[in-house]
Amino acid sequence: MKNPPAPNRYRTRWAGDLSSVDVGEEVRVAGWVHRRRDHGGLVFIDLRDRSGLLQLVFHGLDDAHDLRSEWAISAHGKLLARDAENVNPNLATGEIELAVDEFEVLASSPTPPFPLDEDVTVDEMLRLRYRSLDLRREAMRDAILMRHAIVTAIRDTLNARDFLEIETPILTKATPEGARDFLVPARTSPGNFYALPQSPQLFKQLLMMAGYERYYQIARCFRDEDTRADRQPEFTQLDLEMAFVTEEEVLETTEAVMSAVFAAAGFPVADPPWPQLRFAEAMARYGSDRPDTRFGLEIHDVSDVVRGSEFKVFESVLAAGGVVRAINAGARDLSRAQQDGLSEVVQRFGAKAVAPIYVDSDGGFSGNLAKFFSPGAVEAVLRELSGSAGDLLLFVADQEHVAARALGALRLELAERFGLIDRSRHDVLFVRDFPMFEWSEGEDRWTAMHHPFTAPVGDDFTEPAKLLSRGYDLVCDGVELGGGSIRINTPEVQEQVFKVIGLSEQDARERFGFLLDALCYGAPPHGGIALGIDRIVAICAGRETIREVIAFPKTATGVDPLTGAPAPVDAGTLRELGLRTL
Repeated sequence: MKNPPAPNRYRTRWAGDLSSVDVGEEVRVAGWVHRRRDHGGLVFIDLRDRSGLLQLVFHGLDDAHDLRSEWAISAHGKLLARDAENVNPNLATGEIELAVDEFEVLASSPTPPFPLDEDVTVDEMLRLRYRSLDLRREAMRDAILMRHAIVTAIRDTLNARDFLEIETPILTKATPEGARDFLVPARTSPGNFYALPQSPQLFKQLLMMAGYERYYQIARCFRDEDTRADRQPEFTQLDLEMAFVTEEEVLETTEAVMSAVFAAAGFPVADPPWPQLRFAEAMARYGSDRPDTRFGLEIHDVSDVVRGSEFKVFESVLAAGGVVRAINAGARDLSRAQQDGLSEVVQRFGAKAVAPIYVDSDGGFSGNLAKFFSPGAVEAVLRELSGSAGDLLLFVADQEHVAARALGALRLELAERFGLIDRSRHDVLFVRDFPMFEWSEGEDRWTAMHHPFTAPVGDDFTEPAKLLSRGYDLVCDGVELGGGSIRINTPEVQEQVFKVIGLSEQDARERFGFLLDALCYGAPPHGGIALGIDRIVAICAGRETIREVIAFPKTATGVDPLTGAPAPVDAGTLRELGLRTL
């Protein structure tokens, strides 16, 4: 804690901030009984407040024998140095203790439903049901304090760069892109609904058109979609936007903000500027648009060097315009069952199978597929993959996008299985030059890969598949921390994008008329980025799920065990809103 609390009847100092320099002082502390040890004439209490733990010693105070776990107390006494043999090196205040001369019980407590003084596994539903208790545990406290430090670093950095923090509406209008909206019935306009914002995207663009030039917001966002480890129905993001800028200036600002964030969290990364990968390169080398670059196993295109082999699977794929790509998995001795398991990994991404080939001691291929390749092809493959004796080479033949995704997943599987990821290292990079559009088989139309307000590279919309966008993502250790783009700033280009994604002129005017109107009045070039604060805190804190860094999260099914939400409402409320349940 940076500053002592304002002295009052309950405390004069934070318990965890006291140290040997305070020995001899009389102080009052307040908090909860963390641990209790009763030795008859002496009672020892570890008192916990937000700042940490402090040992209290009660001598000759009979009421101290009644104290129990999680009772809230206030205690006064003199701070003493512990004897050398009693120093606790594992505690920040382990060199001192408070000799209590008087104390007050502020609130008692029954036995908690799970231990708060031990790092034990507790059922998540139970933890969320008693979240106020769970938040007292050290791991949760540390995560929440880190979250505060990160948000403070964000605000300090952006304020120093002349950004304005501006709020945007929570009750807004449903839009056709992205996840499903959460809808809110409008009581004063029966049959009509507000939508909770999936992001402040359009409002921040309007702020740039309004002349505020540098905006940010710690924004609450809502998406009605299935939850998972890194996704909640409501989440928090840093939203920022800048006018009269190019990609480079937005990325430099992002580097400044995130450098401050990582420093505040004690998360070691290289100093910026951080590497940048084009989307096409990321997919070709790593099979992912959020690549984990902490280990090798890069993907290689071996289409040309295996072309003309007698292996019909490769030849038929190549003849159909597909590719053959491969990974050198290193010296691995896998059983047939384990090799089949690798095929199951790529099959989840649409590929048929993995073709495994071992390099023998003579520098040739061994195994069932070896006979299909000429010595020249073998030599070329080994040169491309840097293959040597004992290496396992894994091939996938399919259409380019399928082979890339399949080998990207296989690469991660191999890294986890063989412990190839250096957990002490953290790689940060940008991925740029995403495709502007992607084809949706389910909807039978083009959709915007980022969102339909992203500016394209160029203005030729005749071949949507070839058009790139001015979008970018920030990636850390294989996790997408956020993304953004330079935005469209003319109504003509915006209308072209709406046309490609199948939005009629009438629909575009009905849903986005306010944006199209604003674009007509001298909209400046502008762009920004949105960074997921929940994900950032989780990765910095080393947590596997964002539920571990959110004070009051939902479960994997979107339920809140603490309050019972979502819950039915009474019939009178429904009638007032003009609604009824099925």
